[in-house]
Amino acid sequence: MPRLSEVTAALADLWPAPLAEAWDAVGTVAGDPDAEVSRVLFAVDPVQEIADEAVKLGADLLVTHHPLYLRGTTTVAADTFKGKVVHTLIKNDIALHVAHTNADKADPGVSDALAGALGVRVVGPLVPDPTDPSGRRGLGRVCELEHPLTLRELADRAADRLPATAQGIRVAGDLDATIRTIAVSGGSGDSLFADVRAAGVDAFLTADLRHHPVSEARETASRQPLALLDAAHWATEWPWCELAAAQLDEISDRHGWDLRVHVSKTVTDPWTAHAASNPAPTSTFGAPN
Repeated sequence: MPRLSEVTAALADLWPAPLAEAWDAVGTVAGDPDAEVSRVLFAVDPVQEIADEAVKLGADLLVTHHPLYLRGTTTVAADTFKGKVVHTLIKNDIALHVAHTNADKADPGVSDALAGALGVRVVGPLVPDPTDPSGRRGLGRVCELEHPLTLRELADRAADRLPATAQGIRVAGDLDATIRTIAVSGGSGDSLFADVRAAGVDAFLTADLRHHPVSEARETASRQPLALLDAAHWATEWPWCELAAAQLDEISDRHGWDLRVHVSKTVTDPWTAHAASNPAPTSTFGAPN
C-alpha cells in the first residue's frame, strides 16, 4: 500500500498547488504523511455527514473540492462544526486533502467534468491560464453542442444529467432560442460574464447567479441575448469527483497500489426544498409573483 505522502504527491501532479488562486487554501489539511492508504473517498464538501461517511466506509483519505478552512481559524475545538470534522477525521486516522481552484484550472478539471456530464464538446478554456503554453488550462470551458438545441431542450438536458437538487435549473432567456455554443463553469461563475461575452457563446451554465450581474449580462448582450442556466453549486462540481476518482484509479493501477477509490453520492447541497411560485395568486395585494 502507498503512503499518504505518495498519494498526495500524485494528486499534486494532477492539480498543482501553484494553479490555485492566491486566496485559496488547498493541499493536505490533516494526516500523517507516513500513514498507509488503501481506501479513498471523493466528495465536494468536507462536512460532518461526509466525515461520518468516510468513517463508515473505512477510508484512509478523504479528498474534497471545497476547503475546510478557507479563511483560517484559531480553534479546532470539537464544539465547532469544523472542529468536530477535524476531530472525527483524526480520531479515525483519516487524512483530508483539498483540491479547489487548482482543480478548477487543471486540464482536465472541474469544468471539463461538467461539460462531460452535459455531453458537450470542449474547445478551450473560458479564461486561459497565461502560464500554460498548450492553452488548455484555465477557468471555465467554451463548448460546442453536437447538434443545436433549443434553450428549453438544453435546460431539460442539464436537469436530467446533473445530480438532482432542490433548486434544479433556473433559466433566463427565450426558451425557443437556438443554442449551438455554451460556456460552462463549475461553481460560482457570475464574475466571468465579461469573458463569456468575449467568447461569443449562445449560453452560459454555472451556479450562484445573482440578480444584478444576470440583469446586466442579459441587457448588454451585443447580439442574441445571452441565455443563462443557473444550477446548484454542488451539482455543477460533483461530476469532478467522478473524474478525479477515475484519474486516481488510473494512477493506482499504474503504480500497483491497489487503491479502492469511491465517490460519495451524498447530496451536500445546503438547499433542501423548492416551492414553485403560484402562477395565479389568489391575493390581489403585495408584489406580483
